[in-house]
Amino acid sequence: MEIEHKGGLVSAHTIGQDSWKQVGLLLVTGYSCGYILSYSNLMLVALGWTWGITSLIVVAVFTAYSSWLLAGFHVVNGQRFIRYRDLMGYLFGKEIFYLTWVSQILILLITNMGFILLGGKALQEINAEFDGSSIRLQYFVIITGVAYFVFSILVPTISSMGKWMIVSTVLTFTYIVIILAVVIKDGLNSKRVNEYEVRGKEASKMFNGLCAISAIVVANAAGIIPEIQATLRMPAVENMRKALHLQFSVGLAFYYGVSIAGYWAYGSAVSEYLPENITGPTWAKVLINSIVFTQSVISQHVFIAPVHEALDTKFLILDKGIHSRQNIIRLLCLRALIFTLNTLVTSALPFMGDFVNLLGSFLLIPLTFVFPSMIFIKVKRETTKIEKIWHWAIIVLFSLLTVVTTVAAVRLIVNNIAKYYIFADT
Repeated sequence: MEIEHKGGLVSAHTIGQDSWKQVGLLLVTGYSCGYILSYSNLMLVALGWTWGITSLIVVAVFTAYSSWLLAGFHVVNGQRFIRYRDLMGYLFGKEIFYLTWVSQILILLITNMGFILLGGKALQEINAEFDGSSIRLQYFVIITGVAYFVFSILVPTISSMGKWMIVSTVLTFTYIVIILAVVIKDGLNSKRVNEYEVRGKEASKMFNGLCAISAIVVANAAGIIPEIQATLRMPAVENMRKALHLQFSVGLAFYYGVSIAGYWAYGSAVSEYLPENITGPTWAKVLINSIVFTQSVISQHVFIAPVHEALDTKFLILDKGIHSRQNIIRLLCLRALIFTLNTLVTSALPFMGDFVNLLGSFLLIPLTFVFPSMIFIKVKRETTKIEKIWHWAIIVLFSLLTVVTTVAAVRLIVNNIAKYYIFADT
C-alpha cells in the first residue's frame, strides 16, 4: 500500500521511509541531469569569466544556506509539514498558500516540459548521426512524452525510485565522464583562440547577465525541499541536511564542472545544447545523447512528482493500493492528462528557454531565498537583532533581485518575439 496516514498527514504517496543516501543520490543525479548541457551557454556566455564564476559561487552558497534553513522547518510547533504550500499557509494565511502552490506548480510543469524538450533534442541528435533525412523535432518530443508517461505509471512515487536511482547514478557519471573527456579534448586541440568577450551594448549586457543569474538559480533549486524531505525517515531534518551536503558538494562539482569546461572549450560560440559543439567521434555523440535521453526519463520524475502527489491524493481511492484495480484507470488518466498537456505545449513552444528565465526569476527566487527567511523571522520570534537584520537583508536583497531579473526576462522575450512561431522545428 502506498497510502500513508501518519500524524494526521494524508498522502497517496509514501511518507518517511527513504534513507538520506537515496535522497542524496536523487538530488545529485536530478540536478546533474541533461539540463547541464545547456548551462555553459545560459549561465556563462552572458557573464564572462569573472562575473560568471563569481555568480556561480555566490548563488550556490546562498542556495545551499537557504535550503539548509528551510529543511529545519519540517516540523513547526510540533506539526510536520510535507508540502511547502502547507507550511506557508499555516504561517502566513490562505493567500500565501495559493501563491506558493501556483508558483510551485508552474515551475514544476515548465521544468518537465524542459525535460521533454531535452529528451527530444537528444533523440534528434542521434537520428542526425545515422540518417541524413530531416525529421521534425516534434516527433522526437512525442516519443519522449510517451516514455515519461510509461515511467510514471511503473514508478509512481519518489520513494519507489529506489533501484532506479542506482541506474540513474551510473548513467549520470558515465555521460559526464564522456562529455568532459570529449570537451577537454576539443579545447586542447582547438587551433583558434576562443572568444570569451561578452558581446552587445552595455544595457544588453546588464539585462542578459541578469537572465544568466536566473538560470544559475534554476540550476541549483526547484522549490520543493519540503516535498522531497517528506519521503525521508526520521530524523528528517538531519537526514535532509545530509542529502543537501551531497548535492552541494558532489552534485555541484559535476554540473558546474561541465558548464565551466564547455565554456572554456568553445567560448562564446558554445551551443545551447553542448553535444552540438563536440567534434566527435560519432560513437561518443551517440552514446552521450542516448544516455542523456535514458537518464532524463528517470530524473524528470523527481521534479514532476509533487504534481503527481497532489493529483493522486485528490482523485485516487486512498485506502486502496496505487496500482490496485480500483485506482489503475484513474492513475492512467491523471498521468495521461499531465504528459499530454506538457508534450503538446513543448511541441508548440520549443523555444521555451526565455520563459524558463522568466519563471525562474519571478517564481523560483522567492521560493528559494525570500520565503525561508520569512519563515525564520515568523517562527524564531526570540532571536538576536543581528539574525533579524540578516534575514531582513536577504528578504530585501532577493526581492529586488526578483524584480530586476523579471524585468530582464520580459525584455528578452519582447526582443525575441519576432523569432517565435508555433511548432517551430528548432
